[in-house]
Amino acid sequence: MNVALAGQGAFGVKHLEAIRNIPDVRVISLTGGRPETTAEVARTYAIPHWTTDLAQTLAQPGLDAVIIASPTQIHRAQAAACMRAGKHVLIEIPVADSLADVEELLRVERETGVIAMAGHVRRFNPSHQYVHNLILDGKLAIQQMDVQTYFLRRTNTNALGQARSWTDHLLWHHACHTVDLFQWQTGETAEIANAVQGPIHPTLGIAMDMSIQLRVPSGAILTLSLSFNNDGPLGSYFRYIGDTGTYLAYYDDLSDGKNNKLDLSHVDVSMNGIELEDREFFAAIRERREPKSSLAQTLSAYATLDRLEHQLGRVVAA
Repeated sequence: MNVALAGQGAFGVKHLEAIRNIPDVRVISLTGGRPETTAEVARTYAIPHWTTDLAQTLAQPGLDAVIIASPTQIHRAQAAACMRAGKHVLIEIPVADSLADVEELLRVERETGVIAMAGHVRRFNPSHQYVHNLILDGKLAIQQMDVQTYFLRRTNTNALGQARSWTDHLLWHHACHTVDLFQWQTGETAEIANAVQGPIHPTLGIAMDMSIQLRVPSGAILTLSLSFNNDGPLGSYFRYIGDTGTYLAYYDDLSDGKNNKLDLSHVDVSMNGIELEDREFFAAIRERREPKSSLAQTLSAYATLDRLEHQLGRVVAA
């Protein structure tokens, strides 16, 4: 299978690292934003073609699919162009920063008949898969998820500390991970959704702190705290409080409530959530089926984010 990558930043590189472990998949083109860094990444990962023009990538002979890991604000335009060119797409989280854009991409997917998958990696992390399997087996019912998503990002930089050409924000990017995960784990859509945010940063134009509460019809609740002001341990920490146990997840790792690390080696074929996400995308293409974490399956998360955004008065980004 011949695939291309749009986006040469931190998350694009994570996909390139993951694809190295997947047989029979070649990255034949890279579309980036800055010529210098795009050329460097293409050279590092032996990608034969690079460009800053997505149309040139889509014209590459034999191209089957595109992974879109570019800035969120251009996801809709790039994904639509790929699908209309007949290419399957994996669109990194968030698919877009508005419900209307996600709904538009769903329409394009249905019109073109290609496969479109949302890169909601938390569904693929072995830690969260382990908990999901307990739920499916009837061994656990979530009472509460308590989640902290904390970074120190008072300047416009990415996960590698490099300057960004776009502005990230807490609701549509970082909260998207947890809102989707909570609704996926419970199998329900939030009936109650509340949010408050802290002061808007004077130059970044975004809220640097946010708190979200959700409740689904079964009664399970989510308590989510997010911050770009946290000068301490960074990342997302998930506490599952269930009727039969407590579990602490940190990306691909999982412990019980007493911090005893659990063996997840049997959960899937890899311990890398991004690799598992990519494997599912390629498998769905080969098997001509709807992928796990398809656009349709993740739409409810974006609907919930839209409700929260309206509650906050759309003051979530510059």
